[in-house]
Amino acid sequence: MLDANLKAQLQTYLQKVTQPFEIVASLDNSAKSTELKSLLEEIASLSDKITLKLDGKDERKPSFALNRIGENMGVVFAGIPMGHEFTSLVLALLQVGGHPSKLAQEMIEQIQGLDGRYEFETYFSLSCQNCPDVVQALNLMAVLNPNIRHVAIDGALFQEEVEQRQVMSVPMVFLNGEMFGQGRMGVEEIVARLDTGSADRAAEKMNEQAPFEVLVVGGGPAGSAAAIYSARKGIRTGVAAERFGGQVMDTLSIENFISVKETEGPKLARAMEEHVREYGVDIMNLQRASKLIPAAEQGGLHTVEFESGGKLQAKTVILATGARWREMNVPGEQEYRTKGVAYCPHCDGPLFKGKRVAVIGGGNSGVEAAIDLAGIVAEVTLIEFDTRLRADEVLQKKLNSLANVKVIKNALTTEVKGDGSKVTALVYKDRATEELHTIELEGIFVQIGLLPNSEWLKDTVALSNRGEIEIDARGATSVPGVFAAGDVTTVPYKQIIISMGDGAKASLSAFDHIIRNS
Repeated sequence: MLDANLKAQLQTYLQKVTQPFEIVASLDNSAKSTELKSLLEEIASLSDKITLKLDGKDERKPSFALNRIGENMGVVFAGIPMGHEFTSLVLALLQVGGHPSKLAQEMIEQIQGLDGRYEFETYFSLSCQNCPDVVQALNLMAVLNPNIRHVAIDGALFQEEVEQRQVMSVPMVFLNGEMFGQGRMGVEEIVARLDTGSADRAAEKMNEQAPFEVLVVGGGPAGSAAAIYSARKGIRTGVAAERFGGQVMDTLSIENFISVKETEGPKLARAMEEHVREYGVDIMNLQRASKLIPAAEQGGLHTVEFESGGKLQAKTVILATGARWREMNVPGEQEYRTKGVAYCPHCDGPLFKGKRVAVIGGGNSGVEAAIDLAGIVAEVTLIEFDTRLRADEVLQKKLNSLANVKVIKNALTTEVKGDGSKVTALVYKDRATEELHTIELEGIFVQIGLLPNSEWLKDTVALSNRGEIEIDARGATSVPGVFAAGDVTTVPYKQIIISMGDGAKASLSAFDHIIRNS
């Protein structure tokens, strides 16, 4: 299972194990059980603190549990955690084996203080870049609190179970048998939902903050760069973000970040956060901005209000709230979101194995999605609004070579249909003839670009007709002392490296503004 290089790396990691533990496997006569048994035998051979038992009684086979001797840690993998989940497996081995996590002590104590019984189940796919964060968060919580149990389930391996529970998007999390959440979630977000008083405490803590010299709203590439450049100037800097990392967290592969040949979005996001924290920047996560009150309206300081009820003040503000996937805005889309309507083909594609799907959008993202899905599903129909595809020629050539892909141009999606629990069809209008057509299918992947996260700024700063924040060459907005950077602005090219450069520029402009107006 493991090549020599990977095995050597794993053996090095396992040297950090301080407490003996058991791997208890539940197997049957299937090929996957044989494959899992081989993997677990290799792992057990790398450390004298690991004991492998093959007498597990779990109904899901193949699966395995990780338990400290004499304890029940509640950490279970149903399936073979390779691909993106191999890191989750390694971390689970280390944490069950006594190696401490990097989680803040305050958060550890909050997890350990949770009362009640929590039985979590997470459905993942091995190609999903969003899933490991959820799996790793819940595994760690299970290690820290004996009242928490977590089973991570490979949806592609347990297809019958996926069908029964109507899992059509991953990661999907169930708590005590009921739907808990879908999509990327970190420890902070999960704990905030379980500890109902945490949001109020966070808002109260924000309200007690002294004014910042630079307040960055947003934690993506632009916000991270802005925070680092501000902090390096020795001025008081804060970051308030709805989700640190922003849309980078949803990016599978990054191959155009200069000097780094290849990386993944979540890995880059973790590196950005670690870099920001190195400078002592106060990061306030899970905070969605709701209102900006310019200094001119209240004298001296800008105020940013948040949906949590918290408020922050600052001499200067840098807006870096980024963008999100654009939706079709047609009947049925919201009703069947995560029930057949999806936005991440890498994450959710494996759940539609052997089924019929559509991809909406003929740009690079849409054509790449269609190419990837063609290797998994039975049939792909790509629908493009324009009379021609806008993707690069090399991608179009590859797309046209695939036998199970059909392209429909000059078409407008008008409705998503379903049976109340899942998608059953898509309706589109032929823009040339005005005729409506219905395509029977099980999945719809929307890939039609980005929408700036700027609604909360309407009537406060000048916005373009697309909702982007208008900025000048220095990153300044229409409000003195308020700057902006990244995908939320009118900068034409939405790229990570451009966002970082613009974040740095906005920070330098904010510093210059502080000096000139102090």
